[in-house]
Amino acid sequence: MNADGSSQNTSYPWLRTYPAYAPWNMPLPSMPVFNLLHDAAAKYADRPAMDFFGKRWTYAETAELAAHAAKGFQKIGVTKGTRVGLLLPNSPYYIAAYFGVMMAGGIVVNMNPLYAVRELEVMVKDSGAEFLVTMDLTAMYPKARTVLNNTNLRKLVVCSMTEALPLGTSVLFNLFRRSTVANVEEDDRQVWWDDLVNNDGKPQIPAIDPAEDVAVLQYTGGTTGLPKGAMLTHSNIVANVRMVSSWHGSPVYGHEKFLAALPFFHVFAMTVALLCAMDLGAEIIMMPRFELKDCLKQIAKKKPTVFPAVPTIFTAINNSPLAKNFDLTSLKLCISGGAPLPVEVKRQFEESSGCVVVEGYGLSETSPVVCTNPTQGVNKAGSVGLPMPGTIVEIRALDDDRVLGVGEKGEICVRGPQVMKGYWKRPEDTAEVMKNGSFHTGDVGYMDDEGYVFIVDHIKDMIIASGFKIYPRMVEEAIYLHPAVEEVTVIGVEDEYRGQAPKAFIKVRKDMTLTEAEIRTFLNDKLSKIELPAVYEFRDVLPKSLIGKLSKKELKQEEAAKSGG
Repeated sequence: MNADGSSQNTSYPWLRTYPAYAPWNMPLPSMPVFNLLHDAAAKYADRPAMDFFGKRWTYAETAELAAHAAKGFQKIGVTKGTRVGLLLPNSPYYIAAYFGVMMAGGIVVNMNPLYAVRELEVMVKDSGAEFLVTMDLTAMYPKARTVLNNTNLRKLVVCSMTEALPLGTSVLFNLFRRSTVANVEEDDRQVWWDDLVNNDGKPQIPAIDPAEDVAVLQYTGGTTGLPKGAMLTHSNIVANVRMVSSWHGSPVYGHEKFLAALPFFHVFAMTVALLCAMDLGAEIIMMPRFELKDCLKQIAKKKPTVFPAVPTIFTAINNSPLAKNFDLTSLKLCISGGAPLPVEVKRQFEESSGCVVVEGYGLSETSPVVCTNPTQGVNKAGSVGLPMPGTIVEIRALDDDRVLGVGEKGEICVRGPQVMKGYWKRPEDTAEVMKNGSFHTGDVGYMDDEGYVFIVDHIKDMIIASGFKIYPRMVEEAIYLHPAVEEVTVIGVEDEYRGQAPKAFIKVRKDMTLTEAEIRTFLNDKLSKIELPAVYEFRDVLPKSLIGKLSKKELKQEEAAKSGG
């Protein structure tokens, strides 16, 4: 039987090439998310679980801290179904609060600390969050306090940065970084973390139906406009965690080290850098934010073996003259997600580090991982790999939703245990993306005869020029082949003759030069005439999202403003 309950279906081309170490029809667990921590604490009690600037906690200590947090959340009013916002950077507080909220019966609402007050208020109001956990830093606390005053939040939980640091580091932090600590108001609408966890650590854990009960509201732009809360159940998340951790191939349980440079509030890092690490009993080396030199130092000093990252991080390392001064050879596996990985970026990083980079693909609505290249076996550059265990990927026609054959381009659609329950309080939006039993991703791609999936582009980014479809990613891949190009983003702009035409925004490598005439000549034999950008613009910096992905949104807004749109 297959993971979806049907009989073995040889029409799934990936079954012919699937890696033996992770059978496609392997059993996938259905249990509360916090069982991942409990199981790890039982197996690896004395092994390190968290490292924060050199201060470490074992798995037993981490589980105990989460239990105290759970009891504290229950004491202030968290019950089954209560939504609790986490406005935190990567830190021990995030991990303890994440599991503590769920053990108390609550639902985690992941929030980006870099969001503006208005954006945070929208999320709090939409989710109906009653509590918010944040840190006493000037980058977060004032915003959290404003949200508390402007919404129906009942209470703010405030965590101390100094208390999370090793003793020597905390003294230096107080002496030299005091300006980063906010002036915290003291009243009955907020509680300090230390007071929250000052209890017997024995919460009354409510009954959880893993298949039905929501564990996380993960806000996403999705495929239909405004940000929406993807309802990820306990089973959605745990199944996806087991898919990904089994994909490792040859982990040394209890001894791997994950470098968590991506923020846990992002679904990729939540599943891959946090939960998969726990499923393997690995140590999680936390960075509150990505900073290139610090990242290189962490790799050289602490010897992580697994490094999940977005393509711009690999690009930054490739282009840094500092990289040659640091030993990166501890890395055994690098996982790229969150955005397309340019083939040239992958090649350069693998060449310089000696570590294989496997590209994957996922969305907030799928917990998030849908496909990944095998860690052992054929790793196809330019492909996002094979469907994960228990996952069915179909390519459907954009016009009539019929399932297409091998090599045909259409919308990527997904069925599997990691697919969300739906969008929070948005049945119409849910119906828009859940059709014919599949989640419609809004991405265009195709599958080859071995079951490897290739992303062509986002439907919303597709350019229609004189009736022809142009995919920005294909144009970007060609431009990346030029040795002077560090980063590139291609969007569609208005064109009087063709309706739309590609425009390329290029960042040139330091100490190199590139002219428009040179890049036009370079691309002549690499793209069709219809695909060649009509306009090139060179910039020192290209806009990025809050997790470091190259972002088209700001560039599209600029161009719309120029044209009066």
